[in-house]
Amino acid sequence: QVQLVESGGGLVQAGGSLRLSCAVSGIIFSLYDMDMGWHRQAPGKQRELVAAITSGGSTNYADSVKGRFTISRDDASRTVYLRMNSLKPEDTAVYYCRMTSPYPSWGQGTQVTVSS
Repeated sequence: QVQLVESGGGLVQAGGSLRLSCAVSGIIFSLYDMDMGWHRQAPGKQRELVAAITSGGSTNYADSVKGRFTISRDDASRTVYLRMNSLKPEDTAVYYCRMTSPYPSWGQGTQVTVSS
């Protein structure tokens, strides 16, 4: 059974940075065999894709975070990261790690709050 555990959320001032981590366990394959992503859900809004990375290493980002957020992975530690720079109050949300394939799974989420 795949388990995704997020960490790194917190309270930060606008313009600041955070790095979220998603530790992947319960697998025997490499992260290079998996499609992973970060999603977020703000109060009263639908969950949305923020960034994704394919097994082949291709990345894509929501328009709202392009140039500010970077998704990356480290296979040795089985961790997927989301580096968030130049944070804005509208980035405030619960951020979720997602494995799209081969075993669709969600993490429990980590709160990110950006104060103005």
